[in-house]
Order: sequence, then structure tokens, then C-alpha cells
Amino acid sequence: MIDGTFVIDAVTHAYNLHPSNYRAGRYAESLAQLIYGLHTGLSEDPYRVNEPHRFLKNWSIQELAHMLFVEGDVDLAVHHVLPLQTLYHDGLCSYEKTRQIRKRYPDRFLVYAGVDPLRGTAALEDLEQQVEALQPSGLKLYPAAWLGESFRHTGWRMDDARIAFPLFERARKLGIKNIAVHKGLPMGAVPIEAYKVDDIGGAADAFPELNFEIVHGGMAFLDETGMQLSLFPNVYVNLEVTGALIVKRERWFAEALAGLLKWAGPAKIMWGSGTVFCHPHPAIHKFWHDFQLPEDLVQVAGMQLTPDIKRMILGENYARYAGVDIEAAKARIAQDRFSKQRAKGRAPPYSYEEKKEDGHDD
Repeated sequence: MIDGTFVIDAVTHAYNLHPSNYRAGRYAESLAQLIYGLHTGLSEDPYRVNEPHRFLKNWSIQELAHMLFVEGDVDLAVHHVLPLQTLYHDGLCSYEKTRQIRKRYPDRFLVYAGVDPLRGTAALEDLEQQVEALQPSGLKLYPAAWLGESFRHTGWRMDDARIAFPLFERARKLGIKNIAVHKGLPMGAVPIEAYKVDDIGGAADAFPELNFEIVHGGMAFLDETGMQLSLFPNVYVNLEVTGALIVKRERWFAEALAGLLKWAGPAKIMWGSGTVFCHPHPAIHKFWHDFQLPEDLVQVAGMQLTPDIKRMILGENYARYAGVDIEAAKARIAQDRFSKQRAKGRAPPYSYEEKKEDGHDD
């Protein structure tokens, strides 16, 4: 919590970036290096991991939870299964980790299932199994996979009635309402076509009872993204990576946020840190305490950032989107181990040390 504001981090990952997890050779390495390059480029000491081997590792769920709830101001987070098995042996952020998070931290995390639509019927079966085991609040998708012996980058579209729509129909039948898709940031040195947002509208129109969450919204294709927010009531933006720009690329962040606000206002913009990609604290702290739109961008956005608008972006919007009762969530975590640790003061970054307490090493 930050000055009484309940903070929901709408996307987090306990990555496995260790080279032993690379399946697709140079493509897996390219994405891992892109993630690390973004981390170092957008972070400042002491929140930057300067030694690659300390970042390109298999991050634990305990480290992730400690970063969010003890080293930072996050109250509730969303953890995604990452279905990138054509790149990484465990998909980069495994189902197993997400299942452990769901079991160990039920009051602190919501979870999303994750499948690869290019697997066809197998993807539908995988989704059913994950829904039964995880009781997810949403579904995470990536718009490409690396296929065959040559690991050919192969994209698909959200408005494809053959590939995408059967998955959306199955998700709807299983009670999943929120569909998140990675957009705007190519995953390494690959063609950018699949990462555009011009396919979102067709999906949103065909499935008006589902919500579509553009992850990394505002990083690229800014006006096209904003236009989707304006045209379709069931399209939202997740600021993963975009939000991290505020620390060292403040003007870029301000332009992206203003560009989204000008189309549809603040009610469909949701904060996501992508932790462990970057430490969650610096960006949230700066956004709440030290950031206002420059006057020229107020003219673009049509508004300045008030405390009420910041509260919406930092938690209230996602709570409404996912059906989270904030007061009930506050009550559930008020006396948990993270709240007790955080009450002693914010822990230093990357300070988690494994220890056994009450049968848990967190």
C-alpha cells in the first residue's frame, strides 16, 4: 500500500532465464538478452542487477513475492503462466511455479493460465487442465511461436476465426472472461507483424462478453492502441514495461500515457510491473509521489494526473476488471507474514534469503 492506496500489480513473472532452459538456441538467448537489456537500461542502482549471471537465472516464487510485498508497495499481484515452450523448456514461467503460487499465496496472487493457440486441439485440452488446477482469473497469450527444427518464428492473429476463436470460445465456456495478449514488443530479433494491435478489434467485436488486455500497451503503435480503447468497451491496456519507462525515460512514459489518456481517459489503464523484469518499487514510487504530465502533454491528454486518477491506474481499474473486492482483499492480508515484515520498513532490493518459517521458505 502507498499512502493508503491499494496497489495491484497486474502482471508479474518468476522467470527461468538460465541458459540451461533455452530450447530454441539463439532465439531463446536473444529474448533473454532483450529482457536483461531492458532491465539494465530502465533501472538505476541499487535496483539494477549489474551482473548478468545474477539476473539470467531461475527466479524463485519466494524471491518474487519478497520483491513485491516486502521490498515494494504492492498488495496484490497477478502471476502469468508463460506458454513459450517452443523457446524455453518450461515456457519461461512455468505452470508448476504458477500452481505453487496459487497454493502458497492465495491471498496475495491471482493467476492467469497460458497456452499456445498454434497447438490447436492440444491448446484447448491444456487450457481445460489449467483451469481445473489453477482457477485462473484470465488467460495469457503470445502472438507467435518458434516452429520446426529451424525454430521458424510463426505468428497468428487475434481475429483469426480458425486459430484464435475456438480458444476464446473454450475460455468463455470455462468461465474465463479476461484474455491478455503480449503486444508492442517483439520477442527478440524477429519480424514485428504479429506484435501489432490491428487484430484486437476483430476479437473484441466477435466476443463482446470477453475482455481483451493489451499487454505492453503504449510501448509501440500508440494511437492504434488508444483507438482500440476508445472503440471497444471490452479492450484494456496493461502498462507492463511501459510503466518502467518512468524511472529513466520519463518523457517517453509521459508521452505514452498521454497518448492513451487522450483516446479513452484513465478507466481502462492498468499498472503492471512485469517483475522480475524490473524491480517494482522505483516506478510505483515515482508515479505516485513525483510524476505529473508536462503542461504540453496535459493539452494532449485533456487532463492532469490527480491522486484519484493515479489510484485508478494503480489498482482500482484492475480490481473492477477482475472482480476484486479491495476491502475484502485488504482484510485478508492485514496480518499475514508479508504485512508484518513490511511494517518493519521496506526491505532492501533483492534481499530475500531462503529460510524456513512455519514450513514455508518465504
